[in-house]
Amino acid sequence: MHYAAYVFDAYGTLFDVHAAVRRHADQIGPDGQLLSEIWRAKQLEYSWVRTLMGAYADFWQLTEQALDFALRKVPSADTGLKAKLLDAYWRLDCYPEVPAVLKALKASGARLAILSNGSPEMLEAAVKSAALDQVLDDIYSVDTVRRFKTDPSVYDMVATGWRLYPGAVSFQSSNRWDIAGATKFGFRTVWINRSNQPEEYRDFPPALILPSLEALVASG
Repeated sequence: MHYAAYVFDAYGTLFDVHAAVRRHADQIGPDGQLLSEIWRAKQLEYSWVRTLMGAYADFWQLTEQALDFALRKVPSADTGLKAKLLDAYWRLDCYPEVPAVLKALKASGARLAILSNGSPEMLEAAVKSAALDQVLDDIYSVDTVRRFKTDPSVYDMVATGWRLYPGAVSFQSSNRWDIAGATKFGFRTVWINRSNQPEEYRDFPPALILPSLEALVASG
């Protein structure tokens, strides 16, 4: 079955969040992977905490604050690289299969969008850098509702904006917590389990689990 709309999370699903650190791996040294993992974990933690507190700050601010923490947590990494790492985050690599998958879905007549925690400026830069701007119909940023995923108001932006019942939307994310939130909202969900993580949130299961986006076109 093919869906009227395919909506994608951005970071970790379309764009490789660890690409920024890899780009400067030779300067960072052996703790680069650790630095990147802490940076990502804190970035997400800050988004959840701020939504619970009702103290919104856009995702770029949280990205910078999370990097500050990661650099303090990993003292072997040169803090002088902060500016380079942040600059690299505006031009993250997309995963190799992404352009072909989006083009194939677009050719099938489906509408395509990104639904992301990212700020509008971050998302626009990433999309243009990866040359995806010609295949996407919309980019939805949480900046509109000033709350982060998994708040239901985030997912409702798509249903309201496109005047679709949630069940007509297929939502893809590499983040299992995001899949749980979208499932509860009523989207058909596909978990892109790129790093072979164990299942969790069993009461909000995805409709499908794939190792990458590559099989999405064939599976519907």
